[in-house]
Amino acid sequence: MQGQSCFVTLVTIELLIPHAQSLKDKRQVVRSLKERIRAKFNASVAEVAFQDKWQRAVLAVCLVGSDKRLLTSNTDRIRSLCEENRDIEITEIEQLWL
Repeated sequence: MQGQSCFVTLVTIELLIPHAQSLKDKRQVVRSLKERIRAKFNASVAEVAFQDKWQRAVLAVCLVGSDKRLLTSNTDRIRSLCEENRDIEITEIEQLWL
């Protein structure tokens, strides 16, 4: 494996779900978003905070690959995917290279 590069990035996305009136409403929105990210970007996705809050969530998205530019591009596309969703608002997004 010498000479080959492997890049890992962790993206945390804090979300506001203003129309959720229950945990069930929130979970439906979050589950849908997680499935779309997994399917489109082959990423690992987990809800990591605010599991007991109706209108808030934090998702952790992990991407692994050999092309750092592609991972950066996919991170931007994940942000766009979240911004296109009318059921959520991004309150904070952070990218960390591991």
